[in-house]
Amino acid sequence: MRTDGSDVTDSADTPATEAGAEAGTGRRRRHWLRWAALGAAIVVLAAAGVGWWAYRKLDGNITTDTTAEAELRKYEKERPSPAVNAARNILLIGSDTRTGAGNGKYGKDEGTQRSDTTILLHISAEGAGATAVSIPRDLMVRIPRCTKADRTTTNEQFAQFNWAFEFGGTACTIRTLEKLTKIRIDHHMVIDFRGFKKMVDAVDGVEVCLKEPIDDRDAHLKLPAGRQTLHGEQALGFVRARKSIGNGSDTDRMDRQQMFLGALVNKVQSDGVLLNPTKLYPVLDAATRSITTDPGLDSLRDLYDLARSMRAIPTEKVQFLTVPRRPYSYNANRDELVQPAADQLFARLRADQPVTVHPGGGGTPERAGDGTGASTAPTFAGRNAAEGACQG
Repeated sequence: MRTDGSDVTDSADTPATEAGAEAGTGRRRRHWLRWAALGAAIVVLAAAGVGWWAYRKLDGNITTDTTAEAELRKYEKERPSPAVNAARNILLIGSDTRTGAGNGKYGKDEGTQRSDTTILLHISAEGAGATAVSIPRDLMVRIPRCTKADRTTTNEQFAQFNWAFEFGGTACTIRTLEKLTKIRIDHHMVIDFRGFKKMVDAVDGVEVCLKEPIDDRDAHLKLPAGRQTLHGEQALGFVRARKSIGNGSDTDRMDRQQMFLGALVNKVQSDGVLLNPTKLYPVLDAATRSITTDPGLDSLRDLYDLARSMRAIPTEKVQFLTVPRRPYSYNANRDELVQPAADQLFARLRADQPVTVHPGGGGTPERAGDGTGASTAPTFAGRNAAEGACQG
């Protein structure tokens, strides 16, 4: 400042002033960076918190079946040996129980339940492939002595397969299937009607192609012919309908179930559901809320490991088929195994050998030639997930 009082900055003061300004700017920049870093840290922690919350929620949704595990331990000595090569066998049971919200419309709850759909899922070692084998509910089998819910014991008897679930629940079903196939069941999952619907809705429906319109009152289903996307209620009716579609047989219904499940697997993989958290969470939420499983699969980590192993399998290596069967000799409304075809299938699954399928009906496998006249592995009637529901 000059002696005359005029407010003029001395040129000698300029560098210091500029340096101070730069220092202030630097402080503000560092201050901003600290807040940005803090904000980023908060976002990361919040994301981690949401992830942990979601994990705990999904993990807590799963119902654990300890009763079946305890019952199976009583018969450990008579059960088959574990699968070779670290392959896994998982029994998937669709229960026809009418209990639970939204299930009453499918029939009166009489306090009993039977396995409406039963699938033996064989996952080969190192993700080489997966084979889903439908077991007819009307298949005549030898059901062992089983413990009922009231702790009384049933007698060993020759009856239709789905009675095992009514007699002694999951444990009785597993023991019956193990005696029939000599394949050890490593894990099991039970899902009800409502759970199936929620799974389909979680992936925004599954596309099917109908050659003819459907009007089935028992299945609560009315659909026009043509290509269309089925959501929960319609999807359930489609896989359950029996009297008004095809020839009205349970075999025809199982073929339709396999077609639909193949299309569901194909959509999950092609839409990137397993890689997209925003799509994956609703699927996991629906699945975990809807299943009852053994202690070996009752955590989200266990289910994630299972999903990851399935994700690694190309859809063309995911096979669906029905165990070779034909009408039972003494009752055309029941089924019996076709031999030796059924035993050939069971033997290949026990040995973790690949199972080859081809489109079309029939229960007897064909022998594929190798071009030299010698026969190779049998080929069974079935389909793979890559075909979807609008092919074949």
